[in-house]
This record gives sequence, structure tokens and C-alpha cells, in this order.
Amino acid sequence: MSLIEISSTMLYTAFILYLVATFFFGFTIRDKRSESSKGKAGGIGITLTLIGFAAQIVYFITRWMASGHAPVSNMFEFMTFLGMCLVLGFIVLYFIYKVTVLGLFALPVAMIIIAYASMFPTEIAPLVPSLQSHWLYIHVTTVSLAQGILSISFVAGLIYLIRQIDQTVRNKRNIWLEVVLYTLFLFIGFIVITTTFNMMNYNATFEYTEQGAAVTTEYHLPAIAAPNEGTLVTEDVMQPWFDAPGWMHGADAGRKFNTVIWSIFTGTVIYLLVRLALRKRIGAFIQPYLKNVKPDLLDEINYRAVAIGFPLFTLGGLIFAAIWAQIAWDRFWGWDPKEVWALITWFFYAAYLHLRLSRGWHGEKSAWLAVGGFAIIMFNLIVVNLVLAGLHSYA
Repeated sequence: MSLIEISSTMLYTAFILYLVATFFFGFTIRDKRSESSKGKAGGIGITLTLIGFAAQIVYFITRWMASGHAPVSNMFEFMTFLGMCLVLGFIVLYFIYKVTVLGLFALPVAMIIIAYASMFPTEIAPLVPSLQSHWLYIHVTTVSLAQGILSISFVAGLIYLIRQIDQTVRNKRNIWLEVVLYTLFLFIGFIVITTTFNMMNYNATFEYTEQGAAVTTEYHLPAIAAPNEGTLVTEDVMQPWFDAPGWMHGADAGRKFNTVIWSIFTGTVIYLLVRLALRKRIGAFIQPYLKNVKPDLLDEINYRAVAIGFPLFTLGGLIFAAIWAQIAWDRFWGWDPKEVWALITWFFYAAYLHLRLSRGWHGEKSAWLAVGGFAIIMFNLIVVNLVLAGLHSYA
């Protein structure tokens, strides 16, 4: 078995172990189970999480050995490493606070991030010249670790909101909370639809012209949106409904846009089916199971994750990034979209800490800020990479 095969197997193993661990963490919130049973379930859950994390470390090491460089140089590698950092953040905070329900929400978010990585090419490719630097390891890994830990603040904030918001009345707070949960279903839709068509070995090839050269791209989902001015060359597959907008950047922009459309459609269908089965809002269904969770402890975890993640993001996302930019591009700062959104992220979490420490924004206000911060991180990782052209577009 080659190093690449071992690497892929270890990543798949980690994903499965995280999935099984999530079910065991779910047993800890069931009222009908005894405290000893809940303790055993939580112990099994964290053990499986540790084994899964070890498997993902093996994935990271073997892919590094196969490629000859740290596997954080493209979006597939970065997103899988981010998922690993999120799990690491959960493990650290779990052993500090012993809150098992954190795993019930943190591990699915990590799995969604890892599954999202599969949207990008998984092949190992030589580093472009600007990435052939030891700052690749320093800058990117520090940013990933920071964002993984900051994501735990989102998890704790989300649990807090579901636990505390009154679900017996319909108001703006309930609506926005349901919007957040609905968004998570869109990612679940992505996992379901891509897995389904991958198992079917679906493939459709398009040809189009980019910068005067003929380019081909392969779709693994039926084409709703084709590449801009692209031609379908595969026979006996679904014809596209329309072309992707011309301003979408990158050779695979049409394919990614098509995946987004399918994810929204599938996630919406799954969400509506779940709502129909439950006959109530998702938040209203989950809330009774969280009644034994201490909200003050969730608020503390929310803050602690930001207190740890923010200095790391400052170091990796601003300081190390500026140093590398000076080496690679002869300037510390430009107005590249990635740089701008990194600065927006930094200002947001700086505002979070200011409002919490100086203005007393604890509890629900702090939880909403954590959700907003995670939305900014995801916007940077998804929309900026998918839509906006810039010096970081090679990622």
C-alpha cells in the first residue's frame, strides 16, 4: 500500500471514528440513562475521538512524506487540517471542563469541514514558487490552529443559544437560531449528495476556453450550472440548465458553483423532511435534551476558546502573514481579498473581547458574537476562495 493510500485510509478512518463518537456523546444527554451509563458513553466517545485524532495525525504525516512538504498547500489539505485542529481544540477544552455535550456538536462540525474538503482536488501537486518557503508551515498551520479553536467558541455559543432561548414563542431570536441550524443542514446536504453520486461514479466532462486556452473540467454531480460558455462533451448525462456567471474565478468555478446549488437543494429537502417528522423547529426539539447542561459553563468555554484562539490568529493571520508577504511579494500588506477578510476577522474577535471584558457582554450576547465570528471564518474559507480572485487563489 502506497503512502497516499495509507493517508486516504487514515483520513476516512478518522471520519468514521468521529461519527461513531458523536453517537456515544449523544447518549450522554438522554434522560432515561443512568449517570453511570452516561459516564461510560462519554468515556467511549472521547476515547474514539482520541483514536480518530491519532488516525488523522497519521494521515497528516503520511501525506507529508508522500508530498515532501507540509500538507496545507491547497484547499483540500487546509480544510482537512482545519478539521483536525477543531478536534484538537475540542479535546483540550473537554479535558479542562469535562462537558461531553460539546463533542455532540463539535465533532459534526469537524466532519462537515472535512467532508467539504472533498469538494477540492485531492491530488498531490508540486508547490508553486510562492509557497516554497518554511513560512508555509508556520503561517498556515498557526492560522488553522487558531480558527479551529475559535470554532469551538461557535460550538459552545450555539449550544448556549439552543439551551437558553425560549422556544415556546416565535420571535427574531428563534428565527435567527433556526437560520443557523438550517445552514448546518446545507452542509449535511453537501455530504449526502456528493457521497451519493460518488458511489454512482457519476462523471460529466465540459470543455471551455480560459485565457485563450482550451480547458476541460469534470463534474461529479449532474450539471445544473455549466462552466461559463462551456460545452458538455459527455453523452447520456443531464444537460445543464444555465451557465455559471462569467465573473466567477478559477478553472473549477462552474463545478464548485454547481456543487453549491446541489448542496442548497439537498440540504433544504433534508431540513424540511426533518421539520416535517419532528413537527417543530430543530432548536425546539433539541432544547429539552440540554436542560442539564450548565449555561454558565458553556459561556465560559465560549470565552476561553476566543481567549486562546485570538492571540494565535493575531500571530499567524497577521504577523506571520505580513512577514511572509514581505518575503514573497515585497510588501507587508496589500488589499488582497484574503488579507482583507483576515483583518475583518481579527477586528471582529477583538471587538468580541472588548465587549465582553469592558461592556459585560456575557451569556446570550457573547454566544451570538461567537456564531457571527464563525460565519466570518466560513465566509473567508468558502466565498472568498470560491468567488473572489486574488493572490491566494492558488489555494
